[in-house]
Amino acid sequence: MKLEALVPGLEPLKVKDLPKFQTNDPESACNMLELMVQGTKGARAVIWNTFKDLEEHELVALGQDFPSPHFLIGPFHKYFPASSSSLLAQDQTSLSWLDQHPPKSVLYVSFGSLVRIEESQFLEIAWGLSNSKQPFLWVVRPGSIKGSEWLELLPNGFLERIVKGIGYIVKWAPQQDVLAHPAIGGFWTHNGWNSTLESICEGVPMISSPSFGDQLPISRYVSDVWKIGVKLENGFERGEIESAIRRVMVDEEGLEFRNKIANISEKVNLCLKKGGSSYSSLEDLVNYILSFP
Repeated sequence: MKLEALVPGLEPLKVKDLPKFQTNDPESACNMLELMVQGTKGARAVIWNTFKDLEEHELVALGQDFPSPHFLIGPFHKYFPASSSSLLAQDQTSLSWLDQHPPKSVLYVSFGSLVRIEESQFLEIAWGLSNSKQPFLWVVRPGSIKGSEWLELLPNGFLERIVKGIGYIVKWAPQQDVLAHPAIGGFWTHNGWNSTLESICEGVPMISSPSFGDQLPISRYVSDVWKIGVKLENGFERGEIESAIRRVMVDEEGLEFRNKIANISEKVNLCLKKGGSSYSSLEDLVNYILSFP
């Protein structure tokens, strides 16, 4: 099938992993992307929210088409307080709920501030979480389910099950604090770049459900390149969801994911210290700017 074919020169990306955008004016979207590429090529330098140990090979290859100096100074969020970038009111009760659970036992579920899903997908998520019998903290953003204000579409008895302690639903959570909490053992995410980096920094393996844009190739890197999580290949289907949760949270494979992402997380800590790659790159960036007449 064509969608499953590898993209020549971009392996291991498949055709279905190429970025896609929801728009009523595809021609204008293509023009905008072309302008972004040309603008980047004409820039004096390019600053990246990443770090050398994570994407060095990709940045070397990219440098052939974008010859300007590249400065890898990320992860950006490590420079700022956790609450400074939040767009919605954070429900701090999620942290006290997590305090009641053993280490690595809870799955955190959040699909970011933009993703919207269908009613049928919402129900598959709910049943997949319930059937996994794994404790979960689920962010359901108001308005994120088409045709629903918030939780009125949940199956009968689902909220009662949550009351018994298996799960907790909030409208928004302090994500960086949640991912850093010892009770968190996995992160079911849309794989936006910020969320992906936050999960990597805290050593939390991922379940990937990308929707659009760069989320699609990022999710493939999580599963096939960095090997720190599982990609849901068939969208939202309760059986696959339950299986993925068990793979990350319960099975021996989950321990392998945790070991690999813990190794990357340690490299993040090193890159931000004096003499580390991001620290040095930031110094180089400052000196580069100061060199301008």
